[in-house]
Amino acid sequence: MSLSNSASLEGYLHVEGFDSFQRDAFDKRQIRAGMRKVGKLVTQRAQMNLALGKGQDGYPINRTGTTLESISFKVSRSGFLVRIAPRKTSAMAEFYPAYLHYGVKKGRRLGKLAPGKGVGKSNRRAAGVRAAAIAERAAGEWRIKPRDNYMADALQDSNSDVQGILKAAFAAALG
Repeated sequence: MSLSNSASLEGYLHVEGFDSFQRDAFDKRQIRAGMRKVGKLVTQRAQMNLALGKGQDGYPINRTGTTLESISFKVSRSGFLVRIAPRKTSAMAEFYPAYLHYGVKKGRRLGKLAPGKGVGKSNRRAAGVRAAAIAERAAGEWRIKPRDNYMADALQDSNSDVQGILKAAFAAALG
């Protein structure tokens, strides 16, 4: 079993030992049941991390419970994958868990130049001005500081339980 810590696959878990079998060899009902069980376990752990974190450990503060309620899981159609993540609900005007995870810098994004403010007929910025403005904004303050990933932490906290549940489900699905 491997748990990836790279930036793009921060919360990805792969159970090894069953790679040599074709998917048709498994009873999909058993696999889906195991995935649902894992999804529920990690969802509850993530909700607990968020509710009990209360702004500590770099987690966002739970004021209204909207983010807490938005955490859910979905088993893929094939049944060999479960996705656990906060989803946009009707109570959210914007999908703000993304703002909480990635953060927001102060200052506005660079837009088009006003007519006559640039150089030449095409009204372009001078060489290096755009890069300097982007670098200045990147070095500036955070309007919303990035928060820790409570979802990846929930998966890592329940890693041994998830591994046990999935190995049991895959073994039962082979028989």
